[in-house]
Formats: sequence, structure tokens, C-alpha cells
Amino acid sequence: MAARGVAGPLRALAEEGGINSASTERFDDPGIAPRGWLAAVSDQRGSRPTADELFESSPRCARLHSEGSSRHPMTNPIPTQIVPSPRLSERTPRQVERAFRALLDGGVALRPTGKTKKRPARLLSLGYAPTHAIELFDTTYYLTDVRQNFYVRFFVAYIVQPDARGVVRAAHPRLFYKDAALNWRSASHIGRQNGDFWIGKGDVETVVLDGEEYEFSRESTTDLPIELQPALEALCRKAKTIPTDDVAAELILRTAPEGRIEPYRDFTQPRRRAQADPRNRVNGGRSVAWFARKNDPTSLRFARGYEPDFDLGILETSEISSSLYGGLIRCFRILSRNRRIQYLFMGAPRHVWIIPPQALTTELSSYGVRTVDVRADDDLFVPGYEYHFVDPNQDPPALYSQIPEGWAGAASELDDARADASPWLDRIPIIEEFRKKVLRVPARGSSRARPR
Repeated sequence: MAARGVAGPLRALAEEGGINSASTERFDDPGIAPRGWLAAVSDQRGSRPTADELFESSPRCARLHSEGSSRHPMTNPIPTQIVPSPRLSERTPRQVERAFRALLDGGVALRPTGKTKKRPARLLSLGYAPTHAIELFDTTYYLTDVRQNFYVRFFVAYIVQPDARGVVRAAHPRLFYKDAALNWRSASHIGRQNGDFWIGKGDVETVVLDGEEYEFSRESTTDLPIELQPALEALCRKAKTIPTDDVAAELILRTAPEGRIEPYRDFTQPRRRAQADPRNRVNGGRSVAWFARKNDPTSLRFARGYEPDFDLGILETSEISSSLYGGLIRCFRILSRNRRIQYLFMGAPRHVWIIPPQALTTELSSYGVRTVDVRADDDLFVPGYEYHFVDPNQDPPALYSQIPEGWAGAASELDDARADASPWLDRIPIIEEFRKKVLRVPARGSSRARPR
């Protein structure tokens, strides 16, 4: 029986039994992408095809080989798989909580790293028992109802997954929060500096600027799987009221000492292990997208095959809403041309921006994020509104901006710490192409903004 509401390639897999049609969401744009070759691969294998097998059987791959491509097929040690975005479990909140408590009663250890580390059972007695569940690959995400503090909206989540022997030994409490790009992330740790609360944003890298070494967070390493985003949004929308909670983060996560931004080994070690094998690295660990000229959005370049495929690669669409962005936002999950990575394009009434791309690997860490990531220029992933303000805590006060220099537009009417980044975004060629091919609206052709 055909699955309903599954777009393009995923519909083909469902029709051939390659995915569980009961696990699919309903999406806006069914039938955008072709079905034939995906269905054939699923039929031949009798199970879900990997991303490598999908690519090797595709018409696009045949064309590349006929053009003399030197690409050699290779199966990664970490499997790759294209799957539909999972839905929330249909179990009632009481059933989910009972199932989670049964795991703990059966010997599964609850392992927070924050203030409840020595008395983990306090988390449940303090009201943090999970009431919802989502499954992706071999991992179950148990979640509370959505909460918020002054800084972010978040879920308390428990990551449950089997070890190499298939045995579940631990449930890891984590904090999932929504960032400025409306993307859900898993905080790596927390910290406080000069009285301010901040969220650890994942792995770090050292960059030399003017002869000085600086450490920067690679924020995309905390991005939760693109496949998980629609279910988290659906759960957030279910909330009639959102309670304020100022203590959850410190109960669950490590608090780093002042001056430390790097995460701890439980976050970094699975990444190091996964990427120690060169075959797991996307594009050999090199960037898949960059700007040939600094501060020039029109100079965007892609490594061959890693461009988003607007013609054949649209997998799913979903919707969210945001007062900051003026209403409805359509989210498009899109494969690259070589079927190695996936993108998430966000289309708001006046803005388009891109969430950093992700691999298709199925290994997830105890933080619920992928252990293999995709390198690309951060300036390609500036959200529609980004931080741009004069920081009064500097002496003398200084401009703090995450928008490329000279491209900031007007401040948001709802948050004056954020400025309109569309002068930069609308000049990026791939965003212009997305507007024309997918949204089917003319490119905005914004003129360059004056520095602010």
C-alpha cells in the first residue's frame, strides 16, 4: 500500500516496502522528486537502501560515470541511510513515563553530568520524567514537555541507545534548545561568566588571526539530526502553556569553569573516534562550500556533487511559525546532487536561510547528534536575523556582529540585538536559485547595506 504524504524519493521507498509508512509525516509537496530508480533499489535489496546504494543506482551517478568521473564507490564503516523524519510516539504520556521507569528498574543507569550526578533519581522526583518519545535509527529520545528560561526554549531529553553488543546500559539526560536560526540543538555543557548564563556550543577549533590563536566553537556540531526537527516542532506546538524553568540546565549538564568554551570528552570522544577513519569523513574532511572572495556573497563555490539538488533531491517539507520572521516558515529537507549530505532550507515570508548541512550517517552520540559532520563556510548559514549590536560591556563599547561586515540591514522590531541579514543572504547564488526553483518567486536582488 502506498504511503500517504511522503515526498519524492521517500514515497518511492515506502511504496516498495523500503520504509515503514506508518512512521512518515504528512508533508506539503508530495511527488516533487522522481520515484523509479529508488523503488528499484529498494526492490532489489528487500530492505532500506543505504545512501551509497541510492547514489550508485541513480541516473545522476550513471551520467557522472559516463562523463569520466573518477569517483569510486565505497561503503563507509559507519552506515548511511536516507529515512523519513520520524513521528512522535503514539503512546500516551503515562505509557512513555512507565516505559522509561521500567528501563531504570531493569538496570539502565541514569547518568546526568550536572548537579544531580550523585543523586540522578532526583531528576524524576523534581518533575523531569519524560512524557514523549521519538525513535531515530537505533536511538530513542525520551522528552519532557517544552520549557523555557530567559534565554531559550528547551526540552529535557534522555538519550537511550544500545552499545556495541546491543545492550542498553544508560540513559543520558540532555538539554535540547532552539537557536536563533530556529534549529534545535543539543547543548554540550553550560557556563556562567560575569553573571551571564551561556550554553556550550560543541566542539572547538583553533584559528590564527593576526598572529594570535583563538578558539571558536563549531556550533553546528551540536545540531540535532535534520530528520528530528519536525517532530520536535510538533511537540513544541502541542504545548498550551510553556512553564519557566531556570534550574534544569545546571541539574543536567556540566558547568564549565570561567574561560572554558570547549566541551568535555563525552561529547568529543565519539566524534574523534568516528572521524579517525578517513572513509567516514565527508569530502575527505574538506569544505563542501566556501566563498572564493572574502565578504563577497556572489563568490560562493561548491565541491562538485555537494550542491543541493533542487530538481530531484527534495525529500520533505514541513512548517513552523515565528513571530520574529513574520509568520509561517516552510522547511525543505534537500539532498545534495551526489546524495552524500542533506540540507535544510528555511523559507519565511521575507527571508531565506540555510541550516548547516549534515551527513547521512546513522551513528548518533549520547548527545543525540551525529558523530560525523560536514565542513562548510559558516557565512553561508547566517540566519535571517542575526546578532548585531553594540556591546556596552566592552571598554570602550564595541560592535558585536555575526553578520559579514557591511551587510547588516535594519534591526528587528522585536529584538533590537538582531539585525536583518537578508542583504547578505539574498545575494548568495544558491539562495537566489532556491527562490526561483523551489519557492517559485523572483530573486529579491537586495542591494548591499551600509555598515552599521
